[in-house]
Amino acid sequence: MNHSQQQELADLLQKDAGLILSPPKSMEAIRTALADHVNQLINTDFDRLVSLLYRIDVPEKKMRYLLEQQQGENAPLLIADLIIERQLQKIESRKQFKKDDPIPDDEKW
Repeated sequence: MNHSQQQELADLLQKDAGLILSPPKSMEAIRTALADHVNQLINTDFDRLVSLLYRIDVPEKKMRYLLEQQQGENAPLLIADLIIERQLQKIESRKQFKKDDPIPDDEKW
């Protein structure tokens, strides 16, 4: 993942999760900061975490499956990975559907 993709991911996480990442140095730094944020939400505001996962559209079944299969693992890191995976899917989808050929103003409705 290049620097611009990391920045795009950091921007999206700031917008959706309220996670402020001053220029992300690496993907691992993003992952760790997000896991810390998830852990804080687990401990202090679980409803907000559930709302965040719903808003970002993290697949509930996939999350439950991973948490059950990897019991004893670091749950905040697993959840952070799912959030990052979903955000990267959104970024890729937006790139695919972004119009490269804008409609001239005189042809717009």
